[in-house]
Amino acid sequence: MNDIAVMDSTDGVINEYTKLHASNVIAAEVPRGGGDQVLIGTGTATIPNEIFNLVKNIIGAGVFSLPAGIAAFGNNPGALLPACLFVTLMGVISAYTFSLVAQVCQKTGASSYAEAWDLTCGRQSSWVIAASSAFSCMALNLAYSMILADTLRALLGTIGVTASRNMVMGVLTCTILFPLSLIKNLSSLAPFSIVGVIGSAYTGVAIAIRFFGGSYAKGGKFVNDLTVKPAFGAIGAKGALSAKALILISMLSTAYIAHFNAPKFFKELKNNTLERFNMVTSASFGISIAFYCIVSSLAFLTFGSNCASMVLDSYSSKDSLLLAGRFAVAVSLIFSYPLMFQGSRDGLLDLVRVPEEKRTNGLLNKLTLVLVAAITYVASQVTDLTFVLSMSGALLGTSLIFIFPTLMFRGAMRGDPTKKWENRLCSVIASLGGAIAMIGANMSLQAAL
Repeated sequence: MNDIAVMDSTDGVINEYTKLHASNVIAAEVPRGGGDQVLIGTGTATIPNEIFNLVKNIIGAGVFSLPAGIAAFGNNPGALLPACLFVTLMGVISAYTFSLVAQVCQKTGASSYAEAWDLTCGRQSSWVIAASSAFSCMALNLAYSMILADTLRALLGTIGVTASRNMVMGVLTCTILFPLSLIKNLSSLAPFSIVGVIGSAYTGVAIAIRFFGGSYAKGGKFVNDLTVKPAFGAIGAKGALSAKALILISMLSTAYIAHFNAPKFFKELKNNTLERFNMVTSASFGISIAFYCIVSSLAFLTFGSNCASMVLDSYSSKDSLLLAGRFAVAVSLIFSYPLMFQGSRDGLLDLVRVPEEKRTNGLLNKLTLVLVAAITYVASQVTDLTFVLSMSGALLGTSLIFIFPTLMFRGAMRGDPTKKWENRLCSVIASLGGAIAMIGANMSLQAAL
């Protein structure tokens, strides 16, 4: 998440998620300068390169869960107006707080998210970052397992192989996911994240083709193949006034998460002034917002209130155009799983303060077995992907987007009179994040019960 819609945001995960506390930074008073633009990196990445990589970092398979978030509060095309406003607003806030992290790095000289936190909020609270890293990654691993089980089961069905969801999940975990998670050096898997971008783009085009071609409308080519057919009602824009709209907002809290990698992007940008970095940020988040709005709108207009929690499951198993998209998403998630799992495992070890020298292969292998087994068991018992994404978004995504960057910014800019209005804005954003977290988590629980 973005791809969870940060769900395929695995580029740089090894650098930022799993090495959050690798530096020996000693907490010190944050420099109180006048905000001069100090170049902290000697990067060579051009603006177009940065935009491509950041979009790849944001957009993931999670975009295909957003239509279900829209269906949570509306069943009429009129619901798309507020839905797109929510997508846009969350994207704008995410872009702003992403930029805030870069400003903190510029002010303090920090080169990683953890270092920026230590220098602004103190190392005594570094467990907050470790916990967020561990549980964010675990939530994504859980979602990956659920999506893979459902997707591969559907793909097997197209070739006449019938298998239960749990059987597919068990075989997949034992033969592929667990062995991949045992690999210690995962750098060779990172390039597979491009498969996620290609797969998401292709599937978005396929969704558009099927909508405009009317293949799932009344009398359409595939509509009779569906067990659950498209359905529309009378709840449109007014549905956004319902508390159920917070389910979509909570899901969107994970859709734009790339903030752990903001220092990396800032450091690697050639001539990394804030002005140039903000150009990268604006373009990247703008592209992501447009993609999310278009794809989720077309999918919702196709199935209405009967959008599956992963909308690809709503399409006919005989639809070869969408089958190719499912396959691309599955391949992407298989190779993303171990990258994210390393964040789960190492974040947990950071949380309980196990030093690097004691992280032997034996310990890592045992912990890998326990964690993969636990994640797989939970995934086998939970079938509502919307609940997983909205709950993790409410509890974790809001912290990563609304709260942590604003706290760091306030810590770095304390006493700077030129940043007074931004400090106040950060307080508003942090309070908004807290409110979304509490209400969104409650609504997610109610919707699941």
